[in-house]
Amino acid sequence: MNLDAWRGWPAPAKLNLFLHITGRRADGYHELQTVFQFLSHGDVLDFEPLAGDQVRPAHVLEDVAPEDDLTVRAARCLKRATGYGDGALIRVRKVLPMGGGLGGGSSDAATTLVALNHLWGTGLTLGELAELGLGLGADVPIFVHGRAAWAEGVGERFEPVAPPEPWYLVVHPGVHVSTGAVFGDPGLTRNCEAIKIADFTAGRAANVCEPIVCKHYPAVAEALGWLEGQGVQARMTGTGSCVFAAFEGEHAAREAHGRLPAHWQGFVAQGQNRSALQYRMDRA
Repeated sequence: MNLDAWRGWPAPAKLNLFLHITGRRADGYHELQTVFQFLSHGDVLDFEPLAGDQVRPAHVLEDVAPEDDLTVRAARCLKRATGYGDGALIRVRKVLPMGGGLGGGSSDAATTLVALNHLWGTGLTLGELAELGLGLGADVPIFVHGRAAWAEGVGERFEPVAPPEPWYLVVHPGVHVSTGAVFGDPGLTRNCEAIKIADFTAGRAANVCEPIVCKHYPAVAEALGWLEGQGVQARMTGTGSCVFAAFEGEHAAREAHGRLPAHWQGFVAQGQNRSALQYRMDRA
């Protein structure tokens, strides 16, 4: 068995290039419009085969019980769907912040589904894996498919798009935002008029969660203001707390990163319309 094939599976970050809420369903979920784009930066997962019905994490996530770990849940979901008999040890080399709006947990779950489907030879299609992933989280299907996309519904209906692939500076202002609290805020705009891709391309789109998050988390507002001060348009991804801005090139983004206040974390990455996970599958 080639154990190298079990190691180095990327779980890339994503950005929401805009986020509108067009309504609220009877089940409480919100109807969204957004564009997802991947980044050349993210977690990395390693797997080891285990005999018998064992699925366990080698890593420890703060305040997350092993059985609630999304990677463990994803692996068990795949086992149930396919009847696969053996298991895996899952190790996440974590670099993406939790509660940052970069989709780290969903990306880890998607990579687990895609990687173990290949390594175990369970033979599900990407569409079938995405359907399994939706039960784990609304963002998981987009990470399974691995293409930049215009998304609607709760994020499960999407079509490929090809926005520019600039270099971004992403700033994490050191706070963990509760997605549930943002969507539960009575001041959240939930009646955006539906727009077309052409409206987004023309710049007629925003993130409606930004005002709510900035109200409750002043550090996010401060980070947005600092980025704007670098002469670029800044935006928050998802429900935060990470904020980002596109630069003319890698050098400009890295120069701005060098000016980042010491009490914040940040990284420079390129936007990718095809995710690193898909490139990894090309080599599998």
